[in-house]
Amino acid sequence: MGSTTPVFKSPDEDTIYALSSAQGRAGVAVIRISGPDCLEVYQQLCPGKKVPEPRYAVVRALHEPTPGKNKDVLDSAALVLSFPGPRSATGEDVLELHTHGGAATVRAVLSAISRCRARASTEIRYADPGEFTRRAFLHGRLDLAQVESLGDALDAETEQQRRAAVAGTSGALGRSYDSWRRSLLHARAELEALIDFSEDQHFDESPRELLGNVAYLTRELLRSVERHEAAGRRAELLRKGVRVALVGPPNAGKSSLMNLIVGREASIVSTEAGTTRDVIEASLDIRGYLCTFADTAGFRSAAKPQQLGENGDATPSSPGNDGTIGLVEQEGIRRARAKAEDSDVVIALASIEPVIQAPGPDGATTTRHRIKYDEETLRLAAQAQQRIVIVNKRELVPAPELDSLIGQFRSQVLARFPGLHTTQPLAVSCRECADASGDDDHDHGPLVGGRRRHAHEAHPTGQATVGLTSTQGGGRDTDPGSVQALVDRLAGSFESLTSLPPDMRDLLGVTERQRQLLARCRGHLEDFLAEAGGGLDETTAPADDHDPDVVLAAEHLRYAAHALAAITSGEDAGDVEEVLGVIFEKSVPPSPLSSWG
Repeated sequence: MGSTTPVFKSPDEDTIYALSSAQGRAGVAVIRISGPDCLEVYQQLCPGKKVPEPRYAVVRALHEPTPGKNKDVLDSAALVLSFPGPRSATGEDVLELHTHGGAATVRAVLSAISRCRARASTEIRYADPGEFTRRAFLHGRLDLAQVESLGDALDAETEQQRRAAVAGTSGALGRSYDSWRRSLLHARAELEALIDFSEDQHFDESPRELLGNVAYLTRELLRSVERHEAAGRRAELLRKGVRVALVGPPNAGKSSLMNLIVGREASIVSTEAGTTRDVIEASLDIRGYLCTFADTAGFRSAAKPQQLGENGDATPSSPGNDGTIGLVEQEGIRRARAKAEDSDVVIALASIEPVIQAPGPDGATTTRHRIKYDEETLRLAAQAQQRIVIVNKRELVPAPELDSLIGQFRSQVLARFPGLHTTQPLAVSCRECADASGDDDHDHGPLVGGRRRHAHEAHPTGQATVGLTSTQGGGRDTDPGSVQALVDRLAGSFESLTSLPPDMRDLLGVTERQRQLLARCRGHLEDFLAEAGGGLDETTAPADDHDPDVVLAAEHLRYAAHALAAITSGEDAGDVEEVLGVIFEKSVPPSPLSSWG
């Protein structure tokens, strides 16, 4: 008997199907089928019915794909659309079934598709995670940058994340990178011709002049790459969230402020100083920006925190009953310092504290007020990309005295720090804010019309929110405690960290992977300019004794072009399927974010 050679087929030859709409009960469910056997599936589910015209919706009854005339009806009125390849979402033949969205109906239709008979050499199977998108990429319907943006769109939880994802789906980034790569290919061709034929042919330009012209074009490209890199850093803040650290001396109100902002009791609040020993983090949505708040241990040492009184004197206050700090609290302060140094926004808290004066000749005592602050936390705020200085417990002093204290604090303390000398401190009152929200339990839900809205109540617009909003009407304070003013400042800081000019909005689609490849490209371009002579400064002429290595210079351009190709096609970027799997692998949906509108 003669041996037969086994025939292996690629999984890409299979016809795949999946539920494209969300799981669960709905009015309509969308089931997508892609591959060479779409026509066979249609003919078995809709026997005897004409295939619909491409991109025209028709109503069809879906039947069990069993032999015989009496076939059970799965759905009496499903909407059917066909999209012949290559003008389809995946580049293959695509069939869409819009069925009634009941769970039983969806299960029955999916089960029926799995029992449809395929051609001998193919298989009809349920799609793997991300397989529709992978086929779209392999058939040239999407480049890898667009695939990443689609993944970001699936993960987007805030408005700004959605906008960043949309910016990358247009394909404009991919077109830019392909244009840059073609420019590098042309430049390499010039250098390769110089390498191969310089001894045989006469060139209009000398090697030095040719390298100079290529270097000029390379500097132009380098500026564009650097611009995309910088935009990518801003876009990454939108995707991963802005990191915010609350720092200050013990008992300044950090935990109270944290709980008010996140809308729940995330941190322990106590009159006892030093109750926060570790970093407490919570994620929330502030005006469409994802951010991670970190409440930290209070900073103190034998000479800190400081107090600023009406006379402008800064005097030390004792850190504890015995003036010592335990090992656990020291570790908490170390972690707080590290968290602040790693944050994008640092909120430095100070607080107004009463100081009882010694009795006078008449035996009466008087109470003065000082601002308690910590110099190290102010220094950390000054070094941050964005900083906010808060003075808590404003309810302890009348307005004239408050203005005087704030003025002294700004002119005599903040002025000593280069990053804070122009900062206007914001006076807040966590107590006033909590009292206005009726803080009689642990639910710090948003205020609506002067009352608290609990977490389970719907927002008037239908959007779930957690946090505080201004009270409207009735002549009442529209921002009790000025916590809403703090949220306004935070939103402004987030915008400063992430905003781009209108003509650069598409660059919000630059992802971390793309930014790393752009950095690799930039490095090779800089190496080329160093080899070509003149370096990064176009006004600097190459040294007369510099003899550039044209072969090495051309190699730098080749590596730069490979880095750009990896952004859109995955070449030289490792296994493409692994990249796609990471982007689109299904995961457990995250918990809903707290939100400030």
